[in-house]
Amino acid sequence: MAQNTLQKLETLIKDSSQIEGTTQEELLDLITSLKSELHDVDEEQARSIAKFAEVATHEALRENKNADLIEISTQGLERSAQEFASTQPTLFGIVRTIVRTLSNMGI
Repeated sequence: MAQNTLQKLETLIKDSSQIEGTTQEELLDLITSLKSELHDVDEEQARSIAKFAEVATHEALRENKNADLIEISTQGLERSAQEFASTQPTLFGIVRTIVRTLSNMGI
């Protein structure tokens, strides 16, 4: 299920006209890395991370951006991966980079 959500997210990023080329490439690379890292995570937790990534990306790509919704959704994404900060630092680092990239898009 998490992998399906991330596949939809890749399509959303590829099809978006709201993302500049280098940012788009960076996000796609991050999503690919996230897919790989989530293989070692409990399915329920992986699904939570993937869904928060989807919502945060949706909010960042909206034509009429709402900074509060971007902040709330990116905080949810980061918190969903927080428990892995010490056990899977690569996963947590990927999520933090996604959060930073999406937050920068909302400015």
